Amino acid sequence: MTVLVAYASKHGSTAEIAEAIAAALRDDGLAADCAAVGDVGGLGSYDAVVLGSAVYMKHWQGDARHFLRKHAKELAEMPFWIFSSGPTGDPAEDDAAWQEPKRTVAKAEKLGVRDHVVFGGRISPESGRMAKAMADNTPEEYRDRRDWDEIRAWASGIAADLGG
Repeated sequence: MTVLVAYASKHGSTAEIAEAIAAALRDDGLAADCAAVGDVGGLGSYDAVVLGSAVYMKHWQGDARHFLRKHAKELAEMPFWIFSSGPTGDPAEDDAAWQEPKRTVAKAEKLGVRDHVVFGGRISPESGRMAKAMADNTPEEYRDRRDWDEIRAWASGIAADLGG
């Protein structure tokens, strides 16, 4: 069983989540490749796919949306899962305002996605002026909301579904 973990990441946080998912799948006995969506030529050598994207302004990254459209027929015929990453800041304030990319999730559901999860994101002040301004306005304890135990547990659930 070989799983592709494909991702679209603007500043590296989503890539790190994808790498952790792939590592957890390997730890659970599956073969897993991890690659940026733009580097994936085809899905023919994979038995399952995990697709993730950073979310900005309520949208997945364009290359992740393109991947979902381009490989729709193949994805509909294999087990696949999706994840979004994005919420940062105080959970009491940010989670209420943060919204998923509804059309993308609906498209994945139409194709038969097995699960969709939202993981917290990370603000990196080194990622430019806008990110620095966001980081300056976010308490340090809320700048990285990725929960590595949650991410590994989700990946282990996928492995169990696939018989890993």
